[in-house]
Amino acid sequence: MGMPDAEGHGPPDGLPDLPPEWGRVVVPDDASALAEEARQVRRELRRLHRRTGRTARPGGRPPLGLPLLVLLVSMLITLTGLAAVTWPRSSRSGGSPTVVPYPSNWVAVGPLPALDLVGADDSPVPLRSLLPAMIILVDACACAEQVTQAAAAAPPGVTVVTVTEGRQAEPATAPGVRTLADPAGGVRAYSHLAARPGTAPALLMDREGTLVRVVPELGQVEQYRDDLARIAG
Repeated sequence: MGMPDAEGHGPPDGLPDLPPEWGRVVVPDDASALAEEARQVRRELRRLHRRTGRTARPGGRPPLGLPLLVLLVSMLITLTGLAAVTWPRSSRSGGSPTVVPYPSNWVAVGPLPALDLVGADDSPVPLRSLLPAMIILVDACACAEQVTQAAAAAPPGVTVVTVTEGRQAEPATAPGVRTLADPAGGVRAYSHLAARPGTAPALLMDREGTLVRVVPELGQVEQYRDDLARIAG
């Protein structure tokens, strides 16, 4: 318990001192921690009530233990109130909670797994061997113009890869583009991107296999040009 300060204004925590014979009093963080003690006190009160009805002291006075028990109940109520007041509460306002959405190009995935896709000659191609790369999923849209623009904007060292979920790789629609097939759908499953007709999303992966950017719908080069330069480095 606190001690009076130098000016005699009481303890620094603002709580009054309790008699030293009560011992050390601990206020729990959770008021529910006093539930068991409260049940025990109620049982004791009922038991004393039944007993005092039969064995009252001369003069009709209750046994000496009853005032002590009432004092204990008062302490319990006080401590419960203190715990309820000091228990932290989450701030609530009358309006709707503030929600900060993730960017539309963010996907919660880890490093690119070791996926073997199928090349134009039906040979297996480890996808990680092509990193850094811009991987474009074209099974819902060939999007030849956008793919051509991406290939032209890719800096040296960055591979532009088109991936379809067919059994064979599609013919290249632009020079410098590597076409692969992914019949098992491993890239689509990794990216968590559902196929939407008329759109071709792209994944920008650095040389370590880290997903740097998701382009949900391949469009103008300006929206991802800086990220192409980033994965090239």
